[in-house]
Amino acid sequence: MNLEDLLGGFSPIEQALMAGMFTWFMTAAGAGLVFFFHEINRKALDGMLGFAAGVMIAASCFGLLSPAIDQTDGEGLAKVLPAAFGFVMGGVCMRVIDAYLPHLHPGAPPEETEGVKTSWHRSKLLISAITLHNVPEGLAVGVAFGAAASGDGMGAAIALAIGIGIQNFPEGAAVSVPLRREGLTKKESFWWGQLSAMVEPIAAVVGAATIVYVDPILPYALAFAAGAMIFVVVEELVPEAHRGKNGDIATMGVMIGFTIMMMLDVALG
Repeated sequence: MNLEDLLGGFSPIEQALMAGMFTWFMTAAGAGLVFFFHEINRKALDGMLGFAAGVMIAASCFGLLSPAIDQTDGEGLAKVLPAAFGFVMGGVCMRVIDAYLPHLHPGAPPEETEGVKTSWHRSKLLISAITLHNVPEGLAVGVAFGAAASGDGMGAAIALAIGIGIQNFPEGAAVSVPLRREGLTKKESFWWGQLSAMVEPIAAVVGAATIVYVDPILPYALAFAAGAMIFVVVEELVPEAHRGKNGDIATMGVMIGFTIMMMLDVALG
Protein backbone atom coordinates (compact mmCIF):
# COMPACT_ATOMS: atom_id res chain seq x y z
CA MET A 1 0.00 0.00 0.00
CA ASN A 2 1.46 3.34 -1.04
CA LEU A 3 1.06 6.67 0.72
CA GLU A 4 -1.79 7.82 -1.51
CA ASP A 5 -3.82 4.68 -0.71
CA LEU A 6 -3.10 5.08 2.99
CA LEU A 7 -4.29 8.68 3.06
CA GLY A 8 -7.27 7.86 0.85
CA GLY A 9 -9.16 6.52 3.84
CA PHE A 10 -9.26 9.95 5.49
CA SER A 11 -11.18 13.11 4.72
CA PRO A 12 -9.33 16.04 3.09
CA ILE A 13 -9.35 17.94 6.38
CA GLU A 14 -7.89 14.96 8.23
CA GLN A 15 -5.28 14.55 5.49
CA ALA A 16 -4.35 18.23 5.80
CA LEU A 17 -4.06 17.90 9.57
CA MET A 18 -1.72 14.92 9.25
CA ALA A 19 0.36 16.70 6.62
CA GLY A 20 0.52 19.79 8.82
CA MET A 21 1.63 17.68 11.77
CA PHE A 22 4.36 16.20 9.57
CA THR A 23 5.69 19.64 8.63
CA TRP A 24 5.55 20.64 12.29
CA PHE A 25 7.45 17.48 13.27
CA MET A 26 10.20 18.29 10.77
CA THR A 27 10.54 21.75 12.30
CA ALA A 28 10.72 20.21 15.77
CA ALA A 29 13.42 17.78 14.56
CA GLY A 30 15.44 20.71 13.24
CA ALA A 31 14.91 22.66 16.44
CA GLY A 32 16.29 19.65 18.30
CA LEU A 33 19.73 20.41 16.88
CA VAL A 34 20.03 22.99 19.65
CA PHE A 35 20.83 20.10 22.01
CA PHE A 36 23.96 19.35 19.96
CA PHE A 37 25.11 22.71 18.60
CA HIS A 38 25.52 26.06 20.34
CA GLU A 39 25.51 27.99 17.07
CA ILE A 40 25.15 27.48 13.32
CA ASN A 41 27.91 28.39 10.90
CA ARG A 42 26.79 31.51 9.02
CA LYS A 43 27.57 29.98 5.63
CA ALA A 44 25.50 26.92 6.49
CA LEU A 45 22.63 29.10 7.71
CA ASP A 46 22.62 31.18 4.53
CA GLY A 47 22.66 28.02 2.44
CA MET A 48 19.72 26.61 4.42
CA LEU A 49 17.73 29.82 4.04
CA GLY A 50 18.41 29.77 0.31
CA PHE A 51 17.34 26.12 0.17
CA ALA A 52 14.07 26.97 1.92
CA ALA A 53 13.47 29.79 -0.55
CA GLY A 54 14.07 27.46 -3.51
CA VAL A 55 11.61 24.88 -2.18
CA MET A 56 8.95 27.54 -1.62
CA ILE A 57 9.39 29.03 -5.10
CA ALA A 58 9.07 25.63 -6.80
CA ALA A 59 6.13 24.66 -4.58
CA SER A 60 4.37 27.89 -5.50
CA CYS A 61 4.94 27.39 -9.23
CA PHE A 62 4.33 23.67 -9.68
CA GLY A 63 2.14 22.77 -6.70
CA LEU A 64 -0.10 25.84 -6.50
CA LEU A 65 -0.10 28.26 -9.45
CA SER A 66 -0.11 25.64 -12.19
CA PRO A 67 -3.07 23.73 -10.67
CA ALA A 68 -4.86 27.05 -10.06
CA ILE A 69 -4.69 27.85 -13.77
CA ASP A 70 -5.67 24.30 -14.74
CA GLN A 71 -8.73 24.51 -12.46
CA THR A 72 -10.03 27.60 -14.27
CA ASP A 73 -12.35 27.40 -17.28
CA GLY A 74 -11.98 29.65 -20.28
CA GLU A 75 -9.13 30.61 -22.53
CA GLY A 76 -6.44 33.26 -22.75
CA LEU A 77 -6.59 36.07 -20.20
CA ALA A 78 -9.84 34.81 -18.67
CA LYS A 79 -8.16 31.53 -17.73
CA VAL A 80 -5.35 33.17 -15.81
CA LEU A 81 -7.20 36.05 -14.14
CA PRO A 82 -8.41 34.12 -11.04
CA ALA A 83 -4.87 32.88 -10.39
CA ALA A 84 -3.42 36.35 -10.93
CA PHE A 85 -5.95 37.92 -8.56
CA GLY A 86 -5.45 35.28 -5.87
CA PHE A 87 -1.66 35.54 -6.18
CA VAL A 88 -1.68 39.31 -5.69
CA MET A 89 -4.11 39.10 -2.76
CA GLY A 90 -1.88 36.51 -1.05
CA GLY A 91 1.00 38.96 -1.22
CA VAL A 92 -1.16 41.87 -0.04
CA CYS A 93 -2.41 39.87 2.94
CA MET A 94 1.13 38.98 4.00
CA ARG A 95 2.22 42.59 3.54
CA VAL A 96 -0.49 43.74 5.97
CA ILE A 97 0.57 41.11 8.53
CA ASP A 98 4.23 42.02 8.00
CA ALA A 99 3.46 45.69 8.57
CA TYR A 100 1.69 45.18 11.89
CA LEU A 101 3.10 42.01 13.49
CA PRO A 102 6.20 42.85 15.58
CA HIS A 103 9.10 40.65 14.44
CA LEU A 104 12.86 40.59 14.01
CA HIS A 105 14.75 38.44 11.53
CA PRO A 106 17.63 36.21 12.70
CA GLY A 107 20.92 38.08 12.58
CA ALA A 108 19.27 41.49 12.39
CA PRO A 109 20.08 44.22 14.93
CA PRO A 110 17.29 45.37 17.30
CA GLU A 111 16.79 48.64 15.40
CA GLU A 112 15.55 46.62 12.40
CA THR A 113 12.51 45.34 14.29
CA GLU A 114 9.48 45.46 11.98
CA GLY A 115 5.79 45.92 12.72
CA VAL A 116 4.17 48.06 15.37
CA LYS A 117 6.26 49.25 18.30
CA THR A 118 6.40 46.77 21.14
CA SER A 119 8.22 45.98 24.37
CA TRP A 120 8.71 42.36 23.34
CA HIS A 121 12.11 40.85 24.10
CA ARG A 122 14.35 40.00 21.16
CA SER A 123 13.66 36.28 21.55
CA LYS A 124 9.91 36.80 21.13
CA LEU A 125 10.53 38.93 18.06
CA LEU A 126 12.64 36.16 16.51
CA ILE A 127 9.91 33.59 17.20
CA SER A 128 7.33 35.92 15.67
CA ALA A 129 9.38 36.26 12.47
CA ILE A 130 9.59 32.49 11.90
CA THR A 131 5.92 32.03 12.78
CA LEU A 132 5.16 34.54 10.04
CA HIS A 133 7.08 32.29 7.61
CA ASN A 134 5.10 29.22 8.63
CA VAL A 135 1.54 30.49 8.16
CA PRO A 136 1.53 30.46 4.34
CA GLU A 137 3.33 27.11 4.31
CA GLY A 138 0.60 25.46 6.36
CA LEU A 139 -2.09 27.18 4.31
CA ALA A 140 -0.52 25.92 1.08
CA VAL A 141 -0.46 22.33 2.33
CA GLY A 142 -4.09 22.50 3.43
CA VAL A 143 -5.30 24.04 0.18
CA ALA A 144 -3.42 21.38 -1.81
CA PHE A 145 -5.14 18.54 0.05
CA GLY A 146 -8.48 20.30 -0.24
CA ALA A 147 -7.93 20.57 -3.99
CA ALA A 148 -6.98 16.89 -4.21
CA ALA A 149 -10.46 15.96 -3.00
CA SER A 150 -11.97 17.27 -6.24
CA GLY A 151 -9.47 15.66 -8.61
CA ASP A 152 -6.38 13.51 -8.93
CA GLY A 153 -3.95 15.87 -7.21
CA MET A 154 -3.21 13.70 -4.16
CA GLY A 155 0.33 13.00 -5.32
CA ALA A 156 1.00 16.70 -5.83
CA ALA A 157 -0.36 17.49 -2.35
CA ILE A 158 1.89 14.82 -0.81
CA ALA A 159 4.88 16.17 -2.74
CA LEU A 160 4.13 19.67 -1.45
CA ALA A 161 3.91 18.46 2.15
CA ILE A 162 7.18 16.53 1.84
CA GLY A 163 8.93 19.53 0.27
CA ILE A 164 7.71 21.93 2.95
CA GLY A 165 8.72 19.40 5.60
CA ILE A 166 12.23 19.05 4.21
CA GLN A 167 12.84 22.80 4.23
CA ASN A 168 11.33 23.08 7.72
CA PHE A 169 14.15 21.00 9.19
CA PRO A 170 16.86 23.66 8.73
CA GLU A 171 14.29 26.35 9.51
CA GLY A 172 13.73 24.80 12.95
CA ALA A 173 17.43 25.00 13.68
CA ALA A 174 17.46 28.59 12.41
CA VAL A 175 15.00 29.44 15.20
CA SER A 176 16.21 27.39 18.18
CA VAL A 177 19.96 27.98 17.90
CA PRO A 178 19.73 31.81 17.81
CA LEU A 179 17.36 31.63 20.78
CA ARG A 180 20.02 29.68 22.65
CA ARG A 181 22.47 32.50 21.95
CA GLU A 182 19.91 34.94 23.35
CA GLY A 183 20.28 33.29 26.75
CA LEU A 184 17.45 30.75 26.76
CA THR A 185 18.17 27.23 27.99
CA LYS A 186 18.41 24.39 25.49
CA LYS A 187 14.96 23.12 26.49
CA GLU A 188 13.43 26.59 26.20
CA SER A 189 15.08 27.15 22.83
CA PHE A 190 13.75 23.83 21.54
CA TRP A 191 10.29 24.51 22.92
CA TRP A 192 9.93 27.88 21.24
CA GLY A 193 11.61 26.63 18.08
CA GLN A 194 9.09 23.86 17.53
CA LEU A 195 6.19 25.98 18.76
CA SER A 196 6.78 28.46 15.94
CA ALA A 197 5.59 25.77 13.51
CA MET A 198 2.42 24.81 15.39
CA VAL A 199 0.58 27.33 13.23
CA GLU A 200 1.14 25.01 10.25
CA PRO A 201 -1.34 22.24 11.22
CA ILE A 202 -3.86 24.95 12.14
CA ALA A 203 -3.39 26.81 8.85
CA ALA A 204 -3.50 23.50 6.96
CA VAL A 205 -6.90 22.62 8.45
CA VAL A 206 -8.23 26.11 7.69
CA GLY A 207 -7.00 25.88 4.10
CA ALA A 208 -8.48 22.43 3.49
CA ALA A 209 -11.80 23.29 5.15
CA THR A 210 -12.13 26.43 3.06
CA ILE A 211 -11.74 24.45 -0.16
CA VAL A 212 -14.04 21.62 0.94
CA TYR A 213 -16.90 23.92 1.91
CA VAL A 214 -16.40 26.69 -0.66
CA ASP A 215 -15.21 24.78 -3.71
CA PRO A 216 -15.67 27.62 -6.28
CA ILE A 217 -12.80 29.59 -4.73
CA LEU A 218 -10.31 26.77 -5.38
CA PRO A 219 -8.24 28.58 -8.07
CA TYR A 220 -8.16 31.74 -5.98
CA ALA A 221 -7.14 29.85 -2.83
CA LEU A 222 -4.33 27.96 -4.56
CA ALA A 223 -2.94 31.17 -6.02
CA PHE A 224 -3.44 33.02 -2.73
CA ALA A 225 -1.23 30.48 -0.95
CA ALA A 226 1.37 30.82 -3.72
CA GLY A 227 1.37 34.61 -3.45
CA ALA A 228 1.77 34.44 0.32
CA MET A 229 4.75 32.09 0.01
CA ILE A 230 6.47 34.13 -2.71
CA PHE A 231 6.06 37.24 -0.55
CA VAL A 232 7.84 35.49 2.31
CA VAL A 233 10.63 34.37 -0.03
CA VAL A 234 11.27 37.83 -1.45
CA GLU A 235 10.62 39.87 1.69
CA GLU A 236 12.15 37.60 4.30
CA LEU A 237 14.18 34.58 3.20
CA VAL A 238 16.30 36.00 0.38
CA PRO A 239 17.37 39.13 2.32
CA GLU A 240 18.15 37.01 5.39
CA ALA A 241 20.20 34.59 3.27
CA HIS A 242 22.29 37.46 1.90
CA ARG A 243 22.78 39.20 5.24
CA GLY A 244 25.87 37.10 5.98
CA LYS A 245 27.59 38.14 2.72
CA ASN A 246 27.41 34.59 1.39
CA GLY A 247 25.37 35.34 -1.71
CA ASP A 248 26.85 32.54 -3.85
CA ILE A 249 26.10 29.91 -1.20
CA ALA A 250 22.58 31.24 -0.72
CA THR A 251 21.97 31.22 -4.46
CA MET A 252 23.15 27.63 -4.79
CA GLY A 253 20.84 26.76 -1.90
CA VAL A 254 17.95 28.25 -3.87
CA MET A 255 18.89 26.22 -6.95
CA ILE A 256 19.14 22.97 -4.99
CA GLY A 257 15.90 23.57 -3.11
CA PHE A 258 14.04 24.43 -6.31
CA THR A 259 15.38 21.34 -8.09
CA ILE A 260 14.45 18.96 -5.26
CA MET A 261 10.93 20.37 -4.99
CA MET A 262 10.46 20.22 -8.76
CA MET A 263 11.56 16.59 -8.83
CA LEU A 264 9.25 15.70 -5.95
CA ASP A 265 6.29 17.33 -7.67
CA VAL A 266 6.94 15.56 -10.97
CA ALA A 267 7.69 12.20 -9.35
CA LEU A 268 4.68 12.18 -7.02
CA GLY A 269 2.27 14.53 -8.78
